[in-house]
Amino acid sequence: MPAPAEPGPDPHPLAAVLRGKLGRLLLLFAGVLVPLWLFAGLADQVHELEDMFLDDRLLLWFRAQAGPGLDRFFLVLSGLGHAWGVIPADLALCLFLLWRRYRREAVFAIVSTAGSGLLNQASKHLFQRQRPQLWDSIAPELTYSFPSGHAMGSMTLAAVLVLLAWPTRWRWPVALLAPAFALLVGASRLYLGVHWPSDVLAGWAAGLAWACGVYLVLFHSRLPWRRRAGRDLP
Repeated sequence: MPAPAEPGPDPHPLAAVLRGKLGRLLLLFAGVLVPLWLFAGLADQVHELEDMFLDDRLLLWFRAQAGPGLDRFFLVLSGLGHAWGVIPADLALCLFLLWRRYRREAVFAIVSTAGSGLLNQASKHLFQRQRPQLWDSIAPELTYSFPSGHAMGSMTLAAVLVLLAWPTRWRWPVALLAPAFALLVGASRLYLGVHWPSDVLAGWAAGLAWACGVYLVLFHSRLPWRRRAGRDLP
C-alpha cells in the first residue's frame, strides 16, 4: 500500500497547538485538578471532624442489601482489591515492563503504584480517622480509615493500565474494565462496613490524581511504547 500523504500545515497556529496539547490539558484538568479538588474538600471535612451527610446513609443502604451470596462476592472482591489481586498485578506489570526493557513505562508503573501505597499510608497516619462501627463487619480492619487503601490502590492500577493502553488497540476494553474493577473494589469496602463512603471517594481521587500526574511528568513529550522518534512498539 502507498504511504499515507503527510498532513498539510494547519491554517491557524492555534489549531496546531490545540491538536497536540488539548488531550494533555484535558488529562491535567480531569485527571489531576478535579480529583485533587475533591480530595482536598473531603480531607478538610475529615480534619475538621465534620459529619458528612451521606456517609451513614450510604453505609446503611449497603447493609440493607446484605446476604450470603453478596457476602461471598464482596469478600472475594475486597481480597482482589489488595493482597490477592492488585499487589500481585502491580508487581507483575512492573516486572514485565522491566523484562521487555520499556524503561520509561516501567518507571511510570513503579512510581505510580509504589508512590500510591506510600502516600496512602502517610495520609492514614496524618488524618487518623477511625473506621465505621455501625455493625460488626465480617472482615474487620484495625488500621486507620482515610483514605481507603483498597480504593486508592485499585484506582491507581486502573489509571496506569488505561494510560498505558491508550495508544494501543486495547484502549477501550481496558478503559471499560479497569475502572469498573476499581469501582467494585470500592463498593466492596462499603458493603463490608470497613470504610466510610468519603474514604473510598478520597482513595479514588488520590489514586487517579497521582497516576495521571506521574504520567504527565514522564510522558510530557511523547506517548508510551515509543522508544525513539518514528518507531512505535506494540
